[in-house]
Amino acid sequence: MNDAPAQPGRRRRGRTRMLIGAACALVLAVGGTTVATNAYAEADRQVCSNTTGTHNGFYFSFWKDSGDACMTLRENGRYSSSWSRSTNNWVGGKGWATGSRRTVSYSGTYNPGNNNTYLALYGWTRNSLIEYYVVENFGSYNPSSGAQRLGTVTTDGGTYDILRSQRVNQPSIDGTATFYQYWSVRQQKRSSGTITFANHVDAWARAGLNLGSSWAYQVMATEGYQSQGSSDITVREGSNPNPNPTTSGPGNPGGSCSVSVTRGQEWTDRFNTTFNVTGASNWVVTIRTNGGQSLQNSWNASVSGTSGTLTARPNGSGNNFGITLYKNGNNTTPTATCATG
Repeated sequence: MNDAPAQPGRRRRGRTRMLIGAACALVLAVGGTTVATNAYAEADRQVCSNTTGTHNGFYFSFWKDSGDACMTLRENGRYSSSWSRSTNNWVGGKGWATGSRRTVSYSGTYNPGNNNTYLALYGWTRNSLIEYYVVENFGSYNPSSGAQRLGTVTTDGGTYDILRSQRVNQPSIDGTATFYQYWSVRQQKRSSGTITFANHVDAWARAGLNLGSSWAYQVMATEGYQSQGSSDITVREGSNPNPNPTTSGPGNPGGSCSVSVTRGQEWTDRFNTTFNVTGASNWVVTIRTNGGQSLQNSWNASVSGTSGTLTARPNGSGNNFGITLYKNGNNTTPTATCATG
C-alpha cells in the first residue's frame, strides 16, 4: 500500500495491486517465451491453479490467492472464467508474451454485476518499470480510484480518462520495487471492441507518461476481488470487422440479424440470461451453454434442447426472450449467434 492516506476503496485496491504483483512475479519466469503460430487445435483446458504458458498459439496467465476461480482455455484466443466470493483475488487472460503498440480486438460476454471486478488490456514494461491498463469495463469499483487524473483520449468510439498512480515498495515483475501505474479507463463501458493501443501509448506520452523501452507480457485480462462474476472473452490482434460480442450471420440472401446477450438475475443454483434480436423477425438464435449447464425455463421464444447447444425461434412474443439455466457447477454466461430463418 502507498504511504499516503487511503481514499475510499483505495486501501482495498492497494492490497489487490500487491496481490497482483505476486501474479506478475509468476509470469516473469516465462515472460520471454515466444508464441509460435498455432499449428494445430489444442483441446479445451481448465486451469484453477497458478500457471502460465501457451494455448492454441496465445500466451496465457492465471493467478489466484484462494477460492474457486477457474479459467477454461478454449479455441484460438478465447477463454472463459467464473468465480465466486470464496475467491479473495484472481486475475487471468490470454494475449501475448511480449507486448507492443499492437491493435487488439476482443469480443464476448463479461458479467461484473455490482462487484469489484474489471476487464482490461493489461501489461508491463521495463526500463522504466511500468504497469499499465486499458480498462474497458468494470463493476461497482473503478480500479483507478485515487489515481491522478491527467486528461482524456478519444479513440475507438469512446473517451478514456488518463490517470497515473504510484506503488511504493510493492511486488512487481522484478521483485519489490517502486513503480508507476498508467491507466486509460473507458467512460462508456463495453465488453467487446477494438483497442488501438498505440493511441493510448501516444496519449500517455503527451501527458508525460512514457512507457519503458522493453516490453513484458500483454493480455486481455479479467480480474475479480472479493466478488463473483464470469466472462467469456476472445482476443486477437488487428481491428475487428464485427465488434459485436455475439456475431450475426445470414440465413437467407438479403437477410441478416444480430443478438445481444445480457446476464440477469442470479441464484445459488441457477441464473437468468436475456437475448435481444435486431435486424429480422424470422430469426433463429443458437445458444451455446457451458459445462454441465441445463435449461430450467424459457420465455418469449420457442426453445429446443436442454443442454449443450440450444435453439430459439420466435413464438409471437417479439424479439426479446430469456432462459433460466441451472449452473451444475459452471457459472459462465452462454454465448449466442443469430441467423435469419
